[in-house]
Amino acid sequence: MSYIHFDKTQLINLNYSLEKEIIRSNPLGCYTSTTIIGCNTRKYHGLLVAPQPQIDGQLHVLLSNVHESIVQKDAVFNLGINKYPGTYSPRGHKYLEDFDSEPIPKLTYRVGGVIFEKEIILDSTADRVMIRYTLADAVIPTQIRINPFLAFRGYHGLSKANTYVNKKIKKIENGVQVQLYEAYDPLSLQVSMDNDFVPVPDWFYNIEYSKEIERGYDYQEDLYVPGYFEFEMEKGDEVIFSAGLKVANTAELHDNFKKEIERRIPRDNFENCLKNSAGQFISKRDGETRVIAGYPWFGWWGRDTFIALPGLTLTMEDNQTFLDVMDSMTKDLKGAMFPNVGSGVSTNMNSIDAPLWFFWSLQQYIIFTGDKQTILSKYIDKCKGIIDGFKAGTDFKIHVQEDGLISGGVEGVGLTWMDAVTKEGPVTPRIGCPVEINALWYNALRFYHEMTGDEEVRKLADQVEVSFVDRFWSEKKGYLADVVTDEEKDWSIRPNMVFATSLPYSPLSNEQKDCVLEVVKTNLFTNRGLRTLAPSDPRYKGYYKGDQTERDNAYHQGTAWPWLLGHFAEGYLKLHGKQGKKLVESMIDSFDEVMTQYGIGTIAEIYEGDPPHRPKGAISQAWSVGELLRMKYLINNM
Repeated sequence: MSYIHFDKTQLINLNYSLEKEIIRSNPLGCYTSTTIIGCNTRKYHGLLVAPQPQIDGQLHVLLSNVHESIVQKDAVFNLGINKYPGTYSPRGHKYLEDFDSEPIPKLTYRVGGVIFEKEIILDSTADRVMIRYTLADAVIPTQIRINPFLAFRGYHGLSKANTYVNKKIKKIENGVQVQLYEAYDPLSLQVSMDNDFVPVPDWFYNIEYSKEIERGYDYQEDLYVPGYFEFEMEKGDEVIFSAGLKVANTAELHDNFKKEIERRIPRDNFENCLKNSAGQFISKRDGETRVIAGYPWFGWWGRDTFIALPGLTLTMEDNQTFLDVMDSMTKDLKGAMFPNVGSGVSTNMNSIDAPLWFFWSLQQYIIFTGDKQTILSKYIDKCKGIIDGFKAGTDFKIHVQEDGLISGGVEGVGLTWMDAVTKEGPVTPRIGCPVEINALWYNALRFYHEMTGDEEVRKLADQVEVSFVDRFWSEKKGYLADVVTDEEKDWSIRPNMVFATSLPYSPLSNEQKDCVLEVVKTNLFTNRGLRTLAPSDPRYKGYYKGDQTERDNAYHQGTAWPWLLGHFAEGYLKLHGKQGKKLVESMIDSFDEVMTQYGIGTIAEIYEGDPPHRPKGAISQAWSVGELLRMKYLINNM
């Protein structure tokens, strides 16, 4: 039995199996995602979700699903499953015997004496998904039918039946090419053997996505099926179905499939699952290398990139990818600011912390590699530009105060990582001097002085050190204020203070760090991450549920974030050394059990603050995975 495995009793239980999702991506930015039984529960699910840059900067669901049927003696057994109003149809999951994730997701069906296997993999070199079908057992030759369900729409939207869909099909090698709408690339649907394509164009109406119901969004979709492929298999036969944006050489599909398997890190233990997942976030397309913040709905984000990148790359000695990402990111640097999300015409420059996490990420490169010269030659001028940009002031009233601290913020805009905004405005405005921003600012200044010897920057760092302790620290309370202004201090117990214990340079004494860590441990620590607000606070939200507004109001008001554990762990190990190793090891080991939850083999974006700390948000998040890998590195290299 493999590390990640589900048996028949689990698979046929829809309440159980529909909560387990698959997410796989390729370096080109495509992904495939569905539940372990193949029933889509999100509008973001799809077997081929790919960029369409000629349309916009987002991903598009092209192939939503496929339904396979086994035909013997004129009896048709449909292995697919869709949710319709009040029912599931067909109910192909009842034929499922087994789900195995090693080396790639594989479903095994049993229909009478027929044992039929289905494995899904993405091509790492093309916008293509491949499905391998194996007839493991059958007494007589068996016909297979494949019905492709097409969407051709942006992954934030839904497809609706219409009269202007292009129903024309073009015959290609062992398949057909379809292009439902002119703006889209054609989709090539092919089989690795001779087959018959039977054109039976039809719409399937009101397919429902239960996760969208929970999230308060439109949840019904109409999908178009142009017809079905039909071919015969005998016991032991393997057949590849391919759906891609370029015509495939079907004679090469079997070899391509096997090569893709060989490229995969086996998911045979917890650590390998993390390593396998880490590679899923690296996108290399059109000459740029980016970190996808999370699947299925995130693109790339500035702060997320710099926080996640060391864990995703340096822990596995992939130094070149680290530098490639940094090179792509610095192309988008404008003055002191990196984009919060997106690039080019879609840039959003409202992340006060992204430029400061850039310094930290560079520090990590030096810590892992010992290579200061590369940082000096490639990026130190960028660092100087950021420092000068903050000193000169930038948008959103971001500026350096007379006391050396960074202040920023305007009504209606969230500048820090706690950036949830509802129609009433930011849930956590944090206008003024946020604690983590100034801890990062101090660290950045000390790092720059270390690298260059710049005395003016050293003097500013000295000033910030004094101001930080004076403005944020309370001897009586024993922890740091979350935000300070000239008028008041916010003493909400939040995890943002933890960075003052973990960063390479800290303005705090060891005694102060110890107090901060104890307050965080007592009030915010869970085995799934640090809560974003202490449960004793009347604003605390222990559960993450409801529509967009309700979820946004809980997003940073109690939910636990795994990535924060990385900095808690680092601060704790710096203070306690090997005596702190046991606690950090237990933190890491506790995530072993989530490998069969939510997004299988990966770590979710957030977990609810209240037990049992159910996974929520994106099913796979870059900085969740990256920071767990970095935590393991810290432990292994003590």
